[in-house]
Amino acid sequence: MSNQLSDRINSVTPSATLEMAAKARELRAQGKDIIGLSLGEPDFNTPDYIKEAAIQAVKDDYNSYTPVDGYVELKKAIITKFKRDNNLSYEPSQIVVSTGAKQALYNVAQVILNPGDEVILPCPYWVSYSDIVKLADGVPVEVATSLENDFKMTPDQLEAAITPKTRMLWYSSPCNPSGSIYSKEELRALADVLKNHPQIIVVSDEIYEHINYGVTAHASMAEFDDMYDRTVTVNGVAKAFAMTGWRIGYIGAPAYIARATNKLQGQVTSGANCIAQRAVITALEESPDRIQYMVDEFKERRKLILGLLNEIDGFKCNEPEGAFYVYPDVTAYFGKTFNGTTINNASDFSMYILEAANVATVTGDAFGNGNCIRISYAASVKEIKEAISRIKEALK
Repeated sequence: MSNQLSDRINSVTPSATLEMAAKARELRAQGKDIIGLSLGEPDFNTPDYIKEAAIQAVKDDYNSYTPVDGYVELKKAIITKFKRDNNLSYEPSQIVVSTGAKQALYNVAQVILNPGDEVILPCPYWVSYSDIVKLADGVPVEVATSLENDFKMTPDQLEAAITPKTRMLWYSSPCNPSGSIYSKEELRALADVLKNHPQIIVVSDEIYEHINYGVTAHASMAEFDDMYDRTVTVNGVAKAFAMTGWRIGYIGAPAYIARATNKLQGQVTSGANCIAQRAVITALEESPDRIQYMVDEFKERRKLILGLLNEIDGFKCNEPEGAFYVYPDVTAYFGKTFNGTTINNASDFSMYILEAANVATVTGDAFGNGNCIRISYAASVKEIKEAISRIKEALK
């Protein structure tokens, strides 16, 4: 019997970040000394006060199915967090807790998009956006940005991308992979375009909110009165709290969208993990100051890696204002050949670095920008220094 899979799954591209991580693990298993700078995963441990909350939840016998949209106590903590950190007011009916922010994004696409609906994606964008849109039978519409403009979409570009089929705009700020942050003024300028197109829903991915280096204050599209009822704010605890494996994300959204995602989730995964939810209550109730030590360390690593990369001829870098990635333009190497290997694009470049320098990065093609590669500096200072030294040597 032949293996018959759906056209839907055959159209999906494997996650480039996860694929590169798997390739790095495979090479390590072969005995190669691979430095992984591909995954967006903090190298810190989850803070003790959060772990203690999880341990207490186990002792308190939290072991049953959870409400599909999250524990009431967690939803209250999320509401408090939104008000404290973002000046956003939500009711419990507007909050849905999911198994990671990725599921939250998937849910929203599934309940909003119809076949052929277009979703504007400023490039570069997080690798999964495009395929999540395709899985909902939507059409990704990529809007190219430039390093010179800090990889941020302008109002004129947004206006030019809108058609009668446009249904959504998705963006992240701070951005994965560029680290760019939209200021409140820049978001307002985009909102001024959107106010003339009331059919468009905005998805604001704010998972890196707290990893901000203080140049541009964090802002949310939903802060604007005329955008509040048209914006889904997506967040979670994976990045800022070093809780990637705990798998808790959430949305604040118009009540009708929240109800719809709750309905969908009830048929797919039901409620998120009970112990993780109890731990996240503590994470969100405590002041963000308690995780500032991680942000401070990332800021030092950013300074280090930018200094090292700027010493390599052919690398062009902007200075990211948040997250923990650099996104250098490497087009200076396109067309070059070494030992029979020709670098034609960012994918070739990333693979060359893996094979010649034993350093895992991610091709910019996966983020909708084929001129760059993404390098994560969520790694130790020692690993960063060694990795960039290897890259520099391999490119001489």
